[in-house]
Amino acid sequence: VQLQASGGGFVQAGGSLRLSCAASGGTFSRHAVTWGWFRQAPGKEREILGVIFRGGGPRYADSVKGRFTISRDNTANTVYLQMNSLKPEDTAVYYCAADEHLILSSIWSDGQYDYWGQGTQVTVSS
Repeated sequence: VQLQASGGGFVQAGGSLRLSCAASGGTFSRHAVTWGWFRQAPGKEREILGVIFRGGGPRYADSVKGRFTISRDNTANTVYLQMNSLKPEDTAVYYCAADEHLILSSIWSDGQYDYWGQGTQVTVSS
């Protein structure tokens, strides 16, 4: 299975972007897969933004709660990251990831995900 992230770009502060992450070459089991969205800014460690754990609803890191929304389209094996009220500090490369074998205690650890998208750049100007 390959993940393809898309939708990044250049936006002014206060604007919105919607990222997509599509799986190809196979499908994940809806009730087994955990999806995660991450980002990495220059000179910083990769940061987790939120996850969808198996068949449950999205869970968010405090840093983006209220501004970012994760959703998924089960028929297309695709997940989305809707980002609103963007700030310059949101500038980063954004990654999606997936894994079918995570347990709840491990979903916030990027090292646990087996499948990764290639990353898409988001740049927010002030």
